Amino acid sequence: MVTAKDVQGVMAMMPAFSTKDAGDLNSKNTIDVDNLKAGVDRMINDGIDVITVSGSFGECYNLHWDEYKILAAASVDAVKKRVPLFIGATSPNAREVVERLKFVQDIGGDGTLLGVPYYDAQSPEYMAEFYTQIAGMFPKLGFLIYHNPVNHKVKIPVSIFPRLIKCANIIGMKDSHRDTREFVRLMEIIRGKISVMTNQAQMFPYYRMGSSGCWSIDAWMGPWPVLYLRNLCRAGKDQEALQMISEIMAAAGGERPGGNEGATAKLPIEFAGYVNPGPARTPIIKFSDTTIERAKQKAQGWKALCAKYKPLVEAARAQVKAAS
Repeated sequence: MVTAKDVQGVMAMMPAFSTKDAGDLNSKNTIDVDNLKAGVDRMINDGIDVITVSGSFGECYNLHWDEYKILAAASVDAVKKRVPLFIGATSPNAREVVERLKFVQDIGGDGTLLGVPYYDAQSPEYMAEFYTQIAGMFPKLGFLIYHNPVNHKVKIPVSIFPRLIKCANIIGMKDSHRDTREFVRLMEIIRGKISVMTNQAQMFPYYRMGSSGCWSIDAWMGPWPVLYLRNLCRAGKDQEALQMISEIMAAAGGERPGGNEGATAKLPIEFAGYVNPGPARTPIIKFSDTTIERAKQKAQGWKALCAKYKPLVEAARAQVKAAS
């Protein structure tokens, strides 16, 4: 079973690779398994640490049940236990969460990324009960708490974590929504028990404060800039890490090319050409010229970073391999 020690480094938040007809509201099978497997294989071979499927960017909200099963099973088959794989099961319906997790468990998934039921805002008491109850039902799965106040309507308070750490299989959290003061209080409770993965732009200083790494959507344009940032943080090269974050932010921009997470975040990935994520599956399937141009600029900026940092990351990997 995966543990908190396995949740570290760079976690690539995977798109739900889509077929050409994904934008058609009558389509019922829109998972492009071939592109998924090719993309996952390339990402793992290039050194990513963790892969997470079916978050918000991975369209957990926008898949038929049969599509969800295809996506989950294809991901397990593609990863082949080479890195930890977490398959999202977030839903507004807690009973659907259970059905999804039964399937994830049956196909041999390592664990899940799980947000609270989000149709209504939930109380702290409910959140604590939800996570402990569901984790108890699936003791062989590792649970990553999915903290997304924007989409899930609530902020998960530090006050419930003394209860959550009692569940041995709650091992990690995707979290980018706490200031440094709150993060310090959180780490006093969860250190060594729940690993926190922050946004790539927060890798420094949060890594120095106790986070285990970062999550990234941009890694699907090529992982090397974020992997290099990881290496700098691990080496304690704080000023260089800070400069690297500045480069990443300059290339990636401070926001997505457009407002919709699942749709517009795919555009730069498509233009970068590292993987083929497929077209938008959401109702937003046509984009303005401005949105397309911004996506192309983001892809070009990121590709320049990849060209700069890929040799350095690969040289470091070769040194580690030679030493072992």
